[in-house]
Amino acid sequence: MTTSITINGHTPTVAATAWVAPNATLIGDAHLGEETSLWYNAVVRADANRITIGSRTNIQDGCVLHADPGAPLTIGSGVSVGHNAVLHGCTIDDDVLIGMGAIVMNHARIGRGTIIAAGALVSESVVIEPNSLVAGIPGKVRRSCNPDELEQIRCNADNYVKRVAHYTPHPDGSCPSIVIPKGDVAG
Repeated sequence: MTTSITINGHTPTVAATAWVAPNATLIGDAHLGEETSLWYNAVVRADANRITIGSRTNIQDGCVLHADPGAPLTIGSGVSVGHNAVLHGCTIDDDVLIGMGAIVMNHARIGRGTIIAAGALVSESVVIEPNSLVAGIPGKVRRSCNPDELEQIRCNADNYVKRVAHYTPHPDGSCPSIVIPKGDVAG
């Protein structure tokens, strides 16, 4: 069962069309937008400041999202946050892909249409311009994203919106049989 904790008078809010895995955790001043998905073992801990997640965004398995005093966490729409990524008090604009195991620190800002490679570290207060490909520790802009990569960011977010249907219980409460269509490349 999803853990939802009210803290300091703030209760998480989840849009009616959002999906939250049964073992995900939402704490405090956290807000999930329409058609957003929060996957297994993800933690959204808004005990010190607000966390806002836009529409059609997916927070994949094992991610940790946290905000500090003076450093809210804002994630735009159409964003994919890969497995085990950590986002901490930063701003992620629309249509961004955060790779698996990446870390984005307080006050960093990731511009629209950007890819943060798996395992990259975006340090505190770093601003990444739109349509950038960032890799490494510390993360550095390696080049601009090409049109195919920008389309893949959008496709990945769309695939996660579709994937939720395979995990949503039937009206009678029974669990669906999960058959992922061939060619569904969402990770």
